Amino acid sequence: MKKKLVSILLSVAMTAALLAGCGSSAADTGAADSAAPAAEEAEDTGAADTAEAEETADTADAAETAEAAEVDASGDSGEIYMFISSPEYADAINELIDEYAKVAPDVTINYETTQNDYPTLLKAKLNSGEVPDIFSSTSGKEIDTYLEYSYDLSNEPIMTTMDPAVAAAMTSTEQGGKGCYGLAIKGNYFGILYNKDIFDEVGITEFPETFDGLAEACDKIANAGYKPFTTGFAEWWVFKHTYQSFVNAAADGAGISTADLVAKFEKGEAKVADYPELYDNYFNFLDLAVKYGDAKPLETDLSSEEAAFANGEAAIMLGQGAWVEADCLAINPDLKIGFVGYPVTDDAAECKVISGSDQALHVSKDSDNLQAVLNFVNWWYTSDYGKSWFTDVAGVVPPIVTDSPSDFEVIKQGSALAEEKGAGALAICYSTDSWHQTCGQILQSYIAGSVTKDEACAQIEEQWAAIDGAQ
Repeated sequence: MKKKLVSILLSVAMTAALLAGCGSSAADTGAADSAAPAAEEAEDTGAADTAEAEETADTADAAETAEAAEVDASGDSGEIYMFISSPEYADAINELIDEYAKVAPDVTINYETTQNDYPTLLKAKLNSGEVPDIFSSTSGKEIDTYLEYSYDLSNEPIMTTMDPAVAAAMTSTEQGGKGCYGLAIKGNYFGILYNKDIFDEVGITEFPETFDGLAEACDKIANAGYKPFTTGFAEWWVFKHTYQSFVNAAADGAGISTADLVAKFEKGEAKVADYPELYDNYFNFLDLAVKYGDAKPLETDLSSEEAAFANGEAAIMLGQGAWVEADCLAINPDLKIGFVGYPVTDDAAECKVISGSDQALHVSKDSDNLQAVLNFVNWWYTSDYGKSWFTDVAGVVPPIVTDSPSDFEVIKQGSALAEEKGAGALAICYSTDSWHQTCGQILQSYIAGSVTKDEACAQIEEQWAAIDGAQ
C-alpha cells in the first residue's frame, strides 16, 4: 500500500483555522435538544412537528432498508482522496486507515488535513473540479451548501448504527429534511475546561455560573500567580465556539428560538446592539479573556493553548471541548479536568454545555471509486473495530448508538450536565463556516484594537446578511 499523504498545513495568518466538533452519542446526552437546524427552521413556517415526525420516520425507514450484512471490501482497489479538517484527529485517523488496510489491502487512502483556511481551500478544489472523495463541512446549513457534490447515504449500512440526532443534522433543508448527506467523525460537547487542582488551591469550590462570578474568580486566580485564561484567539473557529453560547442566551432573552434569531441576522432584520447578551456580555467576555489571558492572544493557537492548560500555567481553556482532552492528558497525565458551560449572563440557568453534531463528512457522489469509498465509510460505522475506534482510539463522543462507556472527563461531565440542566442549541450549525470565518476575523480585529466594538458589530451585521443571507 502506498504511503498515506498527510499534510498538516499550519499558519498563524489572520485567515486562521477550521475546527469542528460534532454531536452526542445518545439521547440522554442532550443532543436531541440541539440536533437539527432543519427542525427549527421548519418551526419558523409552522411545520416543525410535521418535519420532525417525517425526519424521524425517514431515519427509521433508512435504517430498516440499509443492508445489515458486513461490508466486504477485500476485493476493492484504487485510491481514495480524503480531504478534511480537524487535524487534531490525524493520529487517530491514521490508525483507522492502517486498520482498514488489513481489510482492503489494495485500497490506498490519501489523507490530507488542514487546520487553516479549510473552507477556502475546499471551495478552490471544488471549483477546479478536484472534488475529494471524502470532504468535510459544518452540518446543518452547510449540508445544502455542498448538496450538489454529496452522496445520499440514507440507504447505506451506515444508517443502522448512526445516532438519530447525528442523522438529523445531516438532512437537507432544501429537500424538506430528507436524505442523509454526511457522517460525523465524532459527537462533541462544547464548554469551558478548567484545572480542578488550581481551583482547589485558590479556594474556588465550584466553577462560577454567572459572568460576575467568573470575573471574581479571575481576580482570585491571578492573585494566586496563575494565568486565568488561555484563549486560542489565533484560531477563528474559537470565536464561533464561544459566541454560540451568547447567541443562545440572546435568543432566550428575546423569547425566540436560536434559529429564529440567526434568521433575523441573515435577513438584515437584527442589530447586535438590540441584544445585550451579544452587545454587552459577549464583548465584556472577550475583554475579560484578553485582560486575564495570554500575553499575545492573537498568536496563541490550539497547540499553545493545550500546552498552557496542561502544564498548569492557565486555569481555564476557552473555545474547546471533548476533542482536546487526549492531547492535554498526553502532556500531563495527572491533569484533573473540570468541564462546564459558559457563564454568559447573571442567570445561572443560562450556563449550559452545548452538544450536537456540527461536522459532516461528505462522500462525493461523482467519485471515480464510489463503491470503495462507500465500503470504507460503512466499515467505519459498522465494523467492530470502527465502532470501538470512537471511544478507544479517538476518545470522542461516538456519533453512533453504543453502550460503550467513555473514560474521558469532558464526555462524562458533559453528559451529566446536559441531563441535569439541558444542553444549549448548537447555534454554530445555523450558519456557514464562510460566515464563521469572517466573524472570527472581525473579532480578531477587535482584539487587535483595529476596530471598535461598534465597528465590529456593524461589520458582523453586514457580513452575516451578505454571506448567509444570500444563500
